[in-house]
Amino acid sequence: MLILGIDPGSRLTGYGVLDVTHATPRYVASGCIRTRADDLAQRLAQIYAGISELVGRHGPGEFAIEQVFMAKNADSALKLGQARGTAIVCAANHGLPVSEYGPRQIKQAVTGSGGADKAQVQHMVTAILGLSGTPQADAADALAIALTHAHARLGLVSQGSYGGHRRRQKGTSWRAFRPS
Repeated sequence: MLILGIDPGSRLTGYGVLDVTHATPRYVASGCIRTRADDLAQRLAQIYAGISELVGRHGPGEFAIEQVFMAKNADSALKLGQARGTAIVCAANHGLPVSEYGPRQIKQAVTGSGGADKAQVQHMVTAILGLSGTPQADAADALAIALTHAHARLGLVSQGSYGGHRRRQKGTSWRAFRPS
């Protein structure tokens, strides 16, 4: 089974795909969806289209995403939340169960320290997956999210105070909704 991990952003959304069929997660793909539009609505549409393309290309069975954290300012936090919501809606429309992980929980699961920096996350993702090169920071974060989900599936991720895990079960599509 494949897991699609997403590190959301309104300008740059990282993605990572892992195969967790075997005991050790195996790298499949990673990269970034780079939005080119100035208009936020168009950037969100590009994020949706990019994730939809990834789902079509790789056919993941599960979707994992980072929970919202405090941004530098309110405007940045709102844009990040909108990008995150777009990614979740895309996953839900493709019938994927969605799991969410806090930033500290992801860092703890991958590096052993909830206060790890981006370079430490990149290093550990590269080492754990046996990659020949270091992925770009946003792609490494997305792979870390997918690794965290892979560990959570095996019961290796604590539900401690450093970040919660929430899973939204696969359900019927929004298209099944009929207004009364």
